[in-house]
Amino acid sequence: MITIERKNALVADYRTHAQDTGSLELQVALLTERINDLNKHFSLFPKDTHSRTGLMKLVGRRRKFLDYLHKSDKNKYEQLIQRLDIRK
Repeated sequence: MITIERKNALVADYRTHAQDTGSLELQVALLTERINDLNKHFSLFPKDTHSRTGLMKLVGRRRKFLDYLHKSDKNKYEQLIQRLDIRK
């Protein structure tokens, strides 16, 4: 689970303007943080299949966001992929 401090730090790093709370880059960054936390969880609890289902949903949602960003603005897509260290 993401702490409030960590979420605020991510919002500060990835927002596009001062009042931004839901831009595409920010949503992808938050989803990536949740996915990374779940990966750590699975190293401790490998048989937790219910959480794995949730992980697959998060990965699918992030994939859709990234596909849309790739279609709309390839430069932002490439920068975000490198910044978050996501392989594609």
